[in-house]
Amino acid sequence: METLTMSRKERRRLELCGRVKRGELSLTKAAELAGLSYRQAKRVYRRYREESDRGLVHRLRGRPSNRCGDPGRREQAVALYRDHYHDFGPTLATEYLAREHRLVVGVETLRRWLVREGLWQVKRKRSVHRRWRARKEHRGEMVQVDGSHHDWFEGRRAWACLMVMIDDATNYTYARFFEEETTVASMTTFSRYVNQHGLPRSLYVDRSGIYEPTRSATVDEALAETGPLTQFGRAMRELDVKLILARSPQAKGRVERRNAVFQDRLVKALRLAGISDLEAANRYLEEAFLAELNRDRKSVV
Repeated sequence: METLTMSRKERRRLELCGRVKRGELSLTKAAELAGLSYRQAKRVYRRYREESDRGLVHRLRGRPSNRCGDPGRREQAVALYRDHYHDFGPTLATEYLAREHRLVVGVETLRRWLVREGLWQVKRKRSVHRRWRARKEHRGEMVQVDGSHHDWFEGRRAWACLMVMIDDATNYTYARFFEEETTVASMTTFSRYVNQHGLPRSLYVDRSGIYEPTRSATVDEALAETGPLTQFGRAMRELDVKLILARSPQAKGRVERRNAVFQDRLVKALRLAGISDLEAANRYLEEAFLAELNRDRKSVV
């Protein structure tokens, strides 16, 4: 004897069709009870008469979903992810699969495949507890600056510092590697940025000793009402660039979020490119990574 698997809705339709067949209900009343239009009810009842109980079972029951994708393509994508991109998020992984392997897969499709294979876990989004400051309206009006100390080369060499500058209005980003976050590193990064994009009107920085003086004002400085300045601060005063000291890391949210992108994507890119020294890393930044990162930035005059 054949066993049919039916949903609750299908069992309800079976009951109503049986009552119509026995003359206990009109087809119009059965359609109303089933939540169907009269035309749909006629179609359902016709299948019931022609095929009995089987006619009420969904036609796709037991067949693979049309959304499951080509099994061979799925196996190839999962194998490549497992072998090369095991710590990549689905979004970044789809970019590399398309660029390096010519395998185009939708982000949500890949995410679903990885979850099914136990290679990715769905992460809950944390609620936003701060209001973001509105962007500046014009390019160069304010540039955020920060140094990000990180194991950029995953143990292939010592930790380094990535000096990052991001335009507040456009998200245009410049970055360069140094051994440490120093005045020289800050000056060099600023100089290279200015040579490419002009002088910004203000810099938004943290309260490190590079930007905020740790000594008290001298008598001459107090009389002149200039206050103490660091070497970097004096340079900015000569250039008429306003130096804004942030009160918290959250205040520099744009550059902090950019650092997170670098610590995710750049680390993986350096690994895949086999780069383990600062000179090669800076060349890769200039010639490849930054151009791709800035490609989809906001366009503001």
